[in-house]
Amino acid sequence: MTAATPPKTRGALAKREARFAWTLLLPTISVVSLVIILPLLAIFWISFKPVALSDLRPVQVIVKENLRGKGEEIRLEYRVRNSSQQKPIAAASFRDVIPDDLELLEIPASCALTGRALNCDFGDMVGGFSERLKISVVLNTDVKSAKLAIKNSAPLVMGSGDNILTNTEFRLDNFRRIFDSSEFLEVLWATVFYTVVGTIGALVVGLFAALLLNKDFKGKGILRGLYLFPYVSPVIAVAFTWIALFDPFSGSINALLIQMGVTNGAINFFGERPLALLMVTVFEIWRYFPLSFLFILARMQSIDTDMYEAADMDGASPFQKFWYLSLPLLLGILSVLFLLRFIWTFNKFDDIFLLTGGNAGTRTMTVNVYEQAFAISNIGAGAAVAVVIFAVLLSFSFLFLRYISQEEGL
Repeated sequence: MTAATPPKTRGALAKREARFAWTLLLPTISVVSLVIILPLLAIFWISFKPVALSDLRPVQVIVKENLRGKGEEIRLEYRVRNSSQQKPIAAASFRDVIPDDLELLEIPASCALTGRALNCDFGDMVGGFSERLKISVVLNTDVKSAKLAIKNSAPLVMGSGDNILTNTEFRLDNFRRIFDSSEFLEVLWATVFYTVVGTIGALVVGLFAALLLNKDFKGKGILRGLYLFPYVSPVIAVAFTWIALFDPFSGSINALLIQMGVTNGAINFFGERPLALLMVTVFEIWRYFPLSFLFILARMQSIDTDMYEAADMDGASPFQKFWYLSLPLLLGILSVLFLLRFIWTFNKFDDIFLLTGGNAGTRTMTVNVYEQAFAISNIGAGAAVAVVIFAVLLSFSFLFLRYISQEEGL
């Protein structure tokens, strides 16, 4: 019986080199982690709070000081208000040092003058509170100098209000609102259809284009450049070009179909269900197949041609050569492309928003994030939809890497 070989251990020098390498990488890892993790934590935090656009502004006392009037009717005005329309502010007050160039003639009931310090107390300020204090003054200098002195002495504001963004009150209302909505299943179906069909379609068209251009012929370089046009063109330009081409009133496609007798009237390609969802999916395939085409073509050109020559000698058909030789060698790059394209398409927002605005059954989850957060001013609900998107993509990536990629040897 042979003795078992003892496991190899790293020496002291190798350990020091590893520690030194991690020390050099630590700043980069820390910065990248902060850039990724902090926004993600913020989205999770907001998703459990009923945050509206108005809540992004902190609840505080706002005081604006101005010198108004002319001649002998000069007055010092303070506009005091609560920044929130709903939430109160406890112990609201402000303190302002009056410049020596001004003499106050009368003091409001809510204020008191101690030396040159003006203290105004408003107690508990209700939501939407707004008041204008007018104090007659006498100037010991010109108006311009007095205004400059007032500008340089900003009031000190005091008061505490509940900030929904920083308190520790968490709710599930946003998630209940999402899943209880009658539109959730429709949005989910549109997202799944757009993502799956768009991803597979881009891969299939890219594979077909790579097979066509994996040959030597005159003008091959120009044709490859033309194939990249949809991907490198500005999305806003190509989106509005498609809208103009398929317009039901002045579009060239409708005019051509009517002249050919295919249809009797104009078709609203981007305004009818389910045609609109199909059109935005076709646009996704057309715009992003060049990326798959580039990767697949690069992989095909690295395959040894000897096996194809041997297959030709054995009388293999083109389909047999593709199915038994090319495809097994392309499964690795196709798997990676499928994962990347699935994630990118699931997160796609600009294409659909430019083409349909999310109307006619094309409202995907990313468009739903925008509409919840900005169209109806519910930041919390928009963040909750973003958390659902993150959970779906994380689950899909885990399952893909756990099962499918292992079968392909990735």
